[in-house]
Amino acid sequence: MVNTLFLPELREMLANKNEAELREFCSALHPSRIADFMDGLEPAEAWQILSRANLTQRAEIFGYFDRSFQDAIITTQDRDEVAQLIAQIPSDDRVDILEGIDEDIVSDLLSRLPASERRDIMRLSQYPEGTAGSMMATEFVRLREHLSIAEAIKEVGRQSEQYETIYYLYIIDEENHLRGLVSARQLLAGMKKPDTKLSDIMDTALISVDVMDDEADVVDKVARLDLLAIPVVDGERHMVGIITHDDVIDVVREGAHDDALRSVAVEPLEDTYLNTPVLILSWKRGMWLLILFFCALLTAMALQQYEEKLERWAWLIPFIPLIISSGGNSGSQSATLVITALAHGHVSMQQWFEVVVREIIMGLVLGFSLAILGLVTTMVFFPTVPGWYGAMIVPITLVLVVVCGTVTGSMLPLIFKRIGWDPALMSNPFVAGIIDILGIVIYMTVATLFLA
Repeated sequence: MVNTLFLPELREMLANKNEAELREFCSALHPSRIADFMDGLEPAEAWQILSRANLTQRAEIFGYFDRSFQDAIITTQDRDEVAQLIAQIPSDDRVDILEGIDEDIVSDLLSRLPASERRDIMRLSQYPEGTAGSMMATEFVRLREHLSIAEAIKEVGRQSEQYETIYYLYIIDEENHLRGLVSARQLLAGMKKPDTKLSDIMDTALISVDVMDDEADVVDKVARLDLLAIPVVDGERHMVGIITHDDVIDVVREGAHDDALRSVAVEPLEDTYLNTPVLILSWKRGMWLLILFFCALLTAMALQQYEEKLERWAWLIPFIPLIISSGGNSGSQSATLVITALAHGHVSMQQWFEVVVREIIMGLVLGFSLAILGLVTTMVFFPTVPGWYGAMIVPITLVLVVVCGTVTGSMLPLIFKRIGWDPALMSNPFVAGIIDILGIVIYMTVATLFLA
């Protein structure tokens, strides 16, 4: 609401060409708040405001716009000015921004960039999505090990004008091989002995990632070791970039968002909900609904196979929702627990047997608990059940179905992981659909054994 109320003032400033107030607006608040206040403007209006800021501020504010709004600005505004903006954006972010732009426009923009920036963008764009190379930045402070602490501080001061990240200072040789690391804190603490060489204080036991490592491994390493940044090297240990903690947070947030959608059987969106065309959104939802529809159809077909028995034992019918929901819910719980454990590295493929044993035990505990409730419910509220042998059908089925649900729900994500698919694809509705079929078969098999 605040943003909407502020729009008339922004438009009035633009109409009056109030340069001083527009410049102050672009510098008075955090870039994210400025971007929020500009929400609702047309791309041309936003660009007019951005043009009053210096290049650094312009790039920072631009980075907080929605991707679709960024695309609109890039494709509609003056190419030379847009190229200047692109050159100012951090290397890892600008590759992502240009990814969704028309190839002709990207080629035109690249031709207007300095050769070094153009080569950097083209090199980073070659790394496959989901690798360390695709999420790294190429701006980092480089130092030589023969420098003294005093000389290194001067060099850091010179390079810090170009780079925003100076948590760690990387020591490289003449051929760009990663040799060691010194933290900014170490340099400041070492000012007591300013003539000390970096080679005497640098850490050579480095943690790094290969440029082709999976981004999930990078996230795990940074989180497990509590790093602010991690160096990226190629096969010959040339240092090619760094991945900072904010890049890792972005990957984690994106992964959590995708997993949340998959957990309810929706294919992840490439844009925001409101910016995704209805037809594309329908397809991403419909493809899973189609799969679940066939699962439900198989459940109906399974019931049809027992139609004759259900006519004879009609009292079994009210318990069907109870049976299949208990199995589906237990399976969904197990699938969620295992998927989460896999994502956090708490479970490995080698521990599959331990997972199965735990889920069997858990299934028995939960199954017997529900079985007791099922037995009491059957005897109290369903007097038409024929004798004790009829009353035992639901409790026994509940135990078997819940155990089947926990084992199935835990094993399917592990199987997906084993064959190289995303375990999150084994969404809760999909697990429930499988257990529905198994629940019907188990229920009617137990009923046949007791009543036939």
